[in-house]
Amino acid sequence: QDYTWEDHGYSLINRLYPDIGQLLDEKFQVVYNLTYNTIAMHCGVDTSMLRRAIWNYVHCVFGIRYDDYDYGEVNQLLERSLKVYIKTVACYPEKTTKRMYMQFWRQFKHSEKVHVNLLLLEARMQAALLYAL
Repeated sequence: QDYTWEDHGYSLINRLYPDIGQLLDEKFQVVYNLTYNTIAMHCGVDTSMLRRAIWNYVHCVFGIRYDDYDYGEVNQLLERSLKVYIKTVACYPEKTTKRMYMQFWRQFKHSEKVHVNLLLLEARMQAALLYAL
């Protein structure tokens, strides 16, 4: 059975430490929903699939998988260099280098790369909380 933040983690953490669940949930939602609707030079793009793929890939790296998500999307949307970067930052942040940062999404703006970092760090925190709870 899936153990998700929305169905289980949020309510459990609120019972243990009132009001923190709401604050964490808002934090996760702000980062997850952050978008300028652009990808590189293209404007008016729905980035929700990409954001979901990054979030779910981070969870997958930590052993959390969802039955209702098609993980084929991860392979279609995330190039190998991006997956290596995500795994390194999420699992071994001390091994992250500027070269790795520059290698993925070369044609993208730094703000888009920073958003990837925000997504993966918040997804990592949520995964850690799910394990702890």
